[in-house]
Amino acid sequence: MAKKSKDELSKIYGKIKFVDSFPDFKVKIVESFADIHVKLVDSFPNSSGKWKVVESFPDYKIKIVDSFPDFTIKYVDSFPGVK
Repeated sequence: MAKKSKDELSKIYGKIKFVDSFPDFKVKIVESFADIHVKLVDSFPNSSGKWKVVESFPDYKIKIVDSFPDFTIKYVDSFPGVK
């Protein structure tokens, strides 16, 4: 799958469910040069890079992979969003 554009990545926020099969996106967690910085929040996941982890009714299903990701993420405490 081709790399996601910054515009596409900026729309990936909201309720996220981590899955082992049938994901919407495959993601690799990195420490540097991430495509998007992600902040895990408990409420108001309403802007780019803010993810609330849920078990049901997700906006997106994400699978963590070690190779061939659709995009990469880095967990941050502040300033989430596309880099």
